Amino acid sequence: MAVHRIRVKVNGVDREAEVEPRLLLVHLIRDVLQLTGTHIGCDTTHCGACTLLLDGRPVKSCTVFAVQANGRDILTVEGLEQNGKLHPIQEGFWQEHGLQCGFCTPGMLMTGYALLQKNPRPSEHDIRVAISGNLCRCTGYVNIVKSVEYAAAKLREGGPR
Repeated sequence: MAVHRIRVKVNGVDREAEVEPRLLLVHLIRDVLQLTGTHIGCDTTHCGACTLLLDGRPVKSCTVFAVQANGRDILTVEGLEQNGKLHPIQEGFWQEHGLQCGFCTPGMLMTGYALLQKNPRPSEHDIRVAISGNLCRCTGYVNIVKSVEYAAAKLREGGPR
């Protein structure tokens, strides 16, 4: 099978890898680049646990080929924290108890982060629509919504990014 050399910027760092054409982006991130914060759930785009940002847009990395990311920017959950300080979306999940088992959390964080990048004042409805592609089997979503609202308020007060 042919192997392709790809270059991606992951969490601000230029990375190169040789990949088979069928390698999924989630496996590049987890297995090749050893960034295991992105979770593998369903492999069918239903759960959203593998959500990361590709050129600033949330994608479910279990259905994107690694070669499709060639030359592009990727942000994973590991890239949210900067200089030892949690991003407000991470802080919100901590303060508002937005997680229980934690399996959906990386995808929820990335989806919430993307929402706040384009809408600094989301309504509860906006948040629920944004996270509608991410499944949580533990929380009932109430505290996840509160977590995103917390982050939005903190960012408006002048928090980082």
